[in-house]
Parts: sequence; structure tokens; C-alpha cells
Amino acid sequence: MTSQPPSPVKDKNYNLISVLQASLEYAWQMETYIADAEREGDSELAAWFRQIQENNTKAGEQGKQLLAARLRKG
Repeated sequence: MTSQPPSPVKDKNYNLISVLQASLEYAWQMETYIADAEREGDSELAAWFRQIQENNTKAGEQGKQLLAARLRKG
């Protein structure tokens, strides 16, 4: 497994934006996985993917609130 190079930006807001983006992208990606599981008739797996999607969506919403508050502060 290769490691990622260190971030060029050492900033808490950069980290927040990175995690926010990843959470929302992963929530969106779950749509494909849910559809695949349902197409294969695996409702248990589809339910698990939905749970992951819900958790990532919640984290994304929390991240958006945190980012908005920090941007208002300046």
C-alpha cells in the first residue's frame, strides 16, 4: 500500500474541507453500491450500505455547519 504525500497545507480548515468532501463523495458513491446490492437481491448488504450512506451524510452536514461557522468568523 502506498502512502499519500504529506499535505502541502497544514491548516485545520483545509483538513475540515478535505474530510467534508470525502464524506459527501462517499455518501454519493453509496448510491451505486446500494443499487448493485439490490440488483443482486442482497437486501442485507443494501441496508448496510444505506447505514454507511446515512452516517457519511450526517458527517457531511455537520462538516458544512462547522465550515460555515468558521467562514462567518473570518
